[in-house]
Amino acid sequence: MSSGSGKGKTILFGEHFVVYGLPALAAGIASETTAKITRVRSFGWKLVDDRPAMPGYKEKKYEEQKVSIDKMLEHLNIDVTKTGFQIDLGGDLVCASGIGASAASCVAIARALSEEYSLGLDDEQINETAYIGEMGYHGTPSGIDNTASTYGGLIWYVRDLSGGTPKFEKLKLGKSANLVIASTGLTASTKVVVGDVAKKKEADPDWFDSVSEKYVQLVNAAREALIGLKFNKVGELMNKNHTLLQELTVSCKELDNLVDIARDNGAIGAKMTGTGRGGNIIALAPDEPTTKKIAEALKKGRAAGVWTTTFGL
Repeated sequence: MSSGSGKGKTILFGEHFVVYGLPALAAGIASETTAKITRVRSFGWKLVDDRPAMPGYKEKKYEEQKVSIDKMLEHLNIDVTKTGFQIDLGGDLVCASGIGASAASCVAIARALSEEYSLGLDDEQINETAYIGEMGYHGTPSGIDNTASTYGGLIWYVRDLSGGTPKFEKLKLGKSANLVIASTGLTASTKVVVGDVAKKKEADPDWFDSVSEKYVQLVNAAREALIGLKFNKVGELMNKNHTLLQELTVSCKELDNLVDIARDNGAIGAKMTGTGRGGNIIALAPDEPTTKKIAEALKKGRAAGVWTTTFGL
């Protein structure tokens, strides 16, 4: 039997702005998915998925997951027509939209396969294999999720608008930060929301340029503050980033409500993360007791799901 793991991820700064070639900061979080591979006498592969999940998530993703696993097996030249195996997925990463659940499973499975078949894959090759797996879920993924899942720490990401290879810079902090993630329970279409922002940009390019300029200053300041472990400054910038996302009309009353609850209960910064108009918020906490206080308040505030984790290392 062999095993592997992959981290979840969250976007700290950059939702929607990243589409237009502006930098984003993502974090690999401590919560992770684990994979165990056990050889069996039968042919093919079997999946036992014991990951914690939001209702309906695993069922909705199952067909894409099968494609993903087959793509990774093909990429690694693993033939299961002669000897099969069982994949057992577990870990403490809750399967939900916006926290890199699919990428974490791809990384975990890639690492387990590398160990089981003595492939000796390094992190770069694990990341490449996980990217192939992500194609089963997303068609043409950005690569940011699997990169954060493979390496952890922080990922500075810039999309190449000409279609070339995106820029990834891996950063590590000298200290972990406490994070609370809360879900609205609502799911929006990324395609629709991104399309709506594009329409607003086209209708008023000067307005969009002004908002983008504010964001570029913000994300560069956030990078500097994170590397300097100035978490109070990071929190302040998270709050400003949420305001900019409200201006883009990608937040909603459910997200804003959870952000307000988090801030009222000690978060030094809170914002929506991901597509928006549903999905999740993240809240930066100064210490473990405050992390628990924020989480409990969000649960009472009817968040559909609440998780606590850390990021940075």
